[in-house]
Amino acid sequence: MPVNAGTSILIILVVSVTTFCTRVVPFLVFPKGKKIPAVVEYLGKVLTPAVIGMLVVYCLKDTAIAASPHGVPEAAAVLTVAVLHIWKRNNLLSIGVGTVLYMFLIQVVF
Repeated sequence: MPVNAGTSILIILVVSVTTFCTRVVPFLVFPKGKKIPAVVEYLGKVLTPAVIGMLVVYCLKDTAIAASPHGVPEAAAVLTVAVLHIWKRNNLLSIGVGTVLYMFLIQVVF
């Protein structure tokens, strides 16, 4: 369904304002010098690994171990991401290389 220019501008405006507000609210709620509550600090420490873990489980849930290629591309990509991240500590590098390797394996090799 085509969208006219006015609707497109309105969508862009709403998305921009919403994004700006989500970036500003933490600075308003927790101004500089104000102690951050312990529960917020705790959530800041545990939510990132928890979300990454959930994404890994979600991505690997439909891996066919019993059928060819028996999860080899997925295992190779996961291992590559883990090794690169432990070695270089660079999220973009490890995820990018793992993704490229996985796509290469499923498109060219298997």
